[in-house]
Amino acid sequence: MVKAVFIQSSHSLYDDQPGRAYHFPKRQYLGRVEQTVGDWVIFYAGRRGGNLGYHAVQKVLQVIDDPKDDSQAYALLDPGSELSFENYVPRWRSDLGPYETGLPRSRGSNTSAVRLISDSDFSKIIAEGLAARMEPDTLPRSGEGLQQGFSDDPEPFLHSGSSRAILLSQRAFRDRSFARQVKHAYAGRCSISGLELRNGGGRPEVEAAHIIPVSENGPDTVRNGIALSGTVHWMFDRGLLSISDSNEILVAQDAVEDRVLERLIVPDRRLLLPDNPVFQPHPSYLKWHRDNVFKG
Repeated sequence: MVKAVFIQSSHSLYDDQPGRAYHFPKRQYLGRVEQTVGDWVIFYAGRRGGNLGYHAVQKVLQVIDDPKDDSQAYALLDPGSELSFENYVPRWRSDLGPYETGLPRSRGSNTSAVRLISDSDFSKIIAEGLAARMEPDTLPRSGEGLQQGFSDDPEPFLHSGSSRAILLSQRAFRDRSFARQVKHAYAGRCSISGLELRNGGGRPEVEAAHIIPVSENGPDTVRNGIALSGTVHWMFDRGLLSISDSNEILVAQDAVEDRVLERLIVPDRRLLLPDNPVFQPHPSYLKWHRDNVFKG
């Protein structure tokens, strides 16, 4: 097993299915991609992919042929292992060189869509990408969720790539990172009620909710999350509330009294979205919630 960088582009001609499958030409990359099965890969997007740099990490499950094209193949990804980065990481570090050993400033191997990387390079990118945000909107409430692993203590600094890989599989670590990312994206405000309650330390009382839950292999990415107050989070998880493709807040029929809705939902009944479209809920995740959780 070997770690790698997979390059993605929003303008790609390949049949990439973000979070599910990576499409690639067999002649150029089959040997490399097959080495990554069972290991972690980091996703990179350059200018044509939104200029995100290194922005997410995920496990490769297996490689299969493209049934429609013998020259192509898919790397099938483990959906529940996907974790978006808290910080987008550029390819080049000022005065320090590239994160990937031997990667030139231009041309050469940096144009390869699949690049095998060392444990050391993997660890450097992960350390930078998942460095904890310590701003008010991302911090947990005082005394929050100690049994779930939430605290103000810094994340453990692990040097080796294998140790980083172990950390990536730990639920408590992933929960902390996911919560910080969602709270940051929504500026500490509940996306359904519009409330922005804060404790004495300026920390938001809002919670980070998975749209597709972890129990259903939902990814730990901002696009699979929304910021919700405690009561609204409970209602969303139990299918009393959901979101349409046009971001209308849906309410299960006869499930909630009108007087309660007036207090819990913004007047126009439209989800309050992050300013950055990169953080907004993915339609496929919202559809899953409507089809599998919503009681409407």
